[in-house]
Formats: sequence, C-alpha cells, structure tokens
Amino acid sequence: MKQSQFKVLLLILLLDSLASAQKFRSYIAQLNDSSFTLVWGTTTGTSKNTFGRGAEGLGAAVLQVAGRSYPTSQSWYQMTGLKPDTNYKYELKLGGQSIASGTVRTWPKQSKSLAFFVIGDWGNGSKTQFDIASRMEQERQRLAQTSSPVRFVISTGDNIYKGGSKDKHWEQKFFAPYQATLQSIPFYAVLGNHDGNESEDSADLPTYLDNFFSPAGPMSRWYRFQFGGLAEFFALDSTTNQHPSAKSPAYLESGEQSQWLKQQLAAKPLDWRIAVMHHPIFTAGPNHPPAMPKLQHWFEDFRKTGVSAVFAGHEHNLQISERNAASGNMQFVVSGAGGELRKSSVKSNMKRRNIAGWAPQPHFLLVQIEGDSMTLLPISTSPVKLLNSAGELIPLPIRVPRRLP
Repeated sequence: MKQSQFKVLLLILLLDSLASAQKFRSYIAQLNDSSFTLVWGTTTGTSKNTFGRGAEGLGAAVLQVAGRSYPTSQSWYQMTGLKPDTNYKYELKLGGQSIASGTVRTWPKQSKSLAFFVIGDWGNGSKTQFDIASRMEQERQRLAQTSSPVRFVISTGDNIYKGGSKDKHWEQKFFAPYQATLQSIPFYAVLGNHDGNESEDSADLPTYLDNFFSPAGPMSRWYRFQFGGLAEFFALDSTTNQHPSAKSPAYLESGEQSQWLKQQLAAKPLDWRIAVMHHPIFTAGPNHPPAMPKLQHWFEDFRKTGVSAVFAGHEHNLQISERNAASGNMQFVVSGAGGELRKSSVKSNMKRRNIAGWAPQPHFLLVQIEGDSMTLLPISTSPVKLLNSAGELIPLPIRVPRRLP
C-alpha cells in the first residue's frame, strides 16, 4: 500500500472512531394521530446548537420507518402520513451509523380513554431524578402492553436547573435520565422559574423553547393540544421569565397570553379540559404562597368554561386540593417532586389553603381518563402515603369526575 493511500485509510478510520465515540441523543418531540417528530443531536459540544428547530444540523441522516427511508440534512424530521393508533418502528442513521431506534404509537383519532404522566421540578441530575425516571419508564413499559398505553408526559416546569442555555446542560438533567422514555413518547412542558431569568438566566429561555418544539410553533411559550377528541390541554406560562426586550410578565390579565386563553376557552369544549402551569393557584407551601392573587383571572376563566383539573409544580411535594366552592369545583394538583424534594410539613396550612392531601415524597403521577372519570395515582420508588391534615391516610387513586361547563 502506498503511503498516500495509507494516510487516507488512517484518516477514514480516525473519523469513524471519533463518530463512534460521540454520544448522540434523540427524542420524540411531537406525536399525534398521523405523525411524529424525531429530534437528534449531541450534548458534547460547548457552543454549537445541535438540538431543536434552530439546530445547525450534524450532516446527512436517514430516518427509516416501515421499510422506507427518508433522507434529511436537518437535526429533526417530521414523519407524516401515518395510520392512527398504530405502532411504528424507526431507526435513524447518521453517516451510515445507527444512532437511534425505537417504537412510537400514533394517537387514535377518537378515543374514550387516555393515560399520561405528570412530573414537575425534576431537572437537577440527582439520584432522586434518575430513580423516579427509571420507575416512570417501568410503568410506561407495563402499560404499553395494555389497551391504554401512556401517550405522553406533562411537565409542570423547572425542567433544567442551574443552566439550560446550552445543549450540554441538558445531558444529565433530561437526556440521560429519560433516554428510554424519550424514544417512544414526548414531553409537553411549561416554563418554570428556573427555565429563565425569574430565577436563573434569560439565555435559558430560547434554548428551552428551541428544544421542546411547542405544538403552537417556534418560540411559543403557551399552547393548546388535544388527544383523540377526548381531552384538551392548555399549557400556560405563569412565570416572569423574559426575553431581553420584554417589559411585563406573560400572565397579566391584559396580556397576549390571557387574551389567547379566553379565545381558546370560548370554543366548544371537549369532554375534558385540563390546564397546566408552574405556579400553583392552591398550595399549602412550605416555601411559596398560592398564586391566586396574580392568577385570579385565569381561575375565573377556568371556572366558567368547564376546566376539570389544573396541574402545577413549584412546591417540591405532592398536594391535592379540596374540590369545593372555593376551588370552583375543580381539582387542583401540585406535582413538583420529580427530582427536587422538600420534606417540611404543611399540615398546619392545609385547611386554610384548601388542600385535602399532601405527600412529602419524590414521585410522578399516572393520570388515567376513562369516559367521565379521571384517576390520579402518585408513583414513587416506595408506596406513596397521601395524608390529610390530621395525618390520616387518604385512599389512592384519587378519583376526579368530569366537570360540566
């Protein structure tokens, strides 16, 4: 072999070795009854944006689905034209190297049942986060074999703590803990105070919006999506996170978000209306007061238009509200212990804050809808003990009837 040929072969082997050593991550960003969006990239770089709608791309890739190949130079691909409620195996190759594979199940066009997860305040890279993520994936796999598989994860915010402006910050706080789950179902997230400059850095916000692929389009901080003609979800921004040019919080009654929400809620409702935000309207603490004064206008809109359940985070525990006149006969839930946990007792605050039960345990929620009934089951690495203000156990799961508008 000539010396020049040897150098070329050595270079090829070296580049192949570097590509093999690089850690690629992928995730399902969106899913519905006829399509899914797969995103891929690497978290090893320090500045290059390889994930999200605005990613620079990593080169020629081929997505293989149902025996067909779809080439792209982007770092994401929306696979369309799929059949409803059908399993599809996929494989992604980058430069001939397989970097992702999995199975997705499209949503049904019409459904009377739905299962999904709720998790909040998780992105800290802790052992607790990894343990809860592992338990969540076990539950997803178990239900994948049933007639009502888990369709998606709802995040109540504080998705990436201590960083978030670069893709490398997401490695130990998103991609590594949830890598198996992310190959099959998407996360639908709302902003928490740690996802921008309410508590951290304004540079976190555009990366969050880029990576999470809002169903409303690029850089949308609030959105609506629906499942199977059964349930509609309103994902809202209750934070003071700001772009540098913005001058007021997005949640103000006079603001664009609140006007959008009024218009959305004025439409004919689906059977189940569910709202998601980071700051809880009802909470017994221990660290934060209720958000009712600043979000009174949202509460009134929910009450008047048939919202049945509202999920929030911010407090690092589990709290279930009373369902009574004070709560507008809606079910308010705080689920904010997917990675961060506060054990301080809130029992002395529960009655005056309209909280029926609480649990100081890391957890996620399995939410299941069957017709006119919803159940909430908190799941952890050990049995969750939901307690009332007297310290007595509350039977699980919690049952939530549908509220008529």
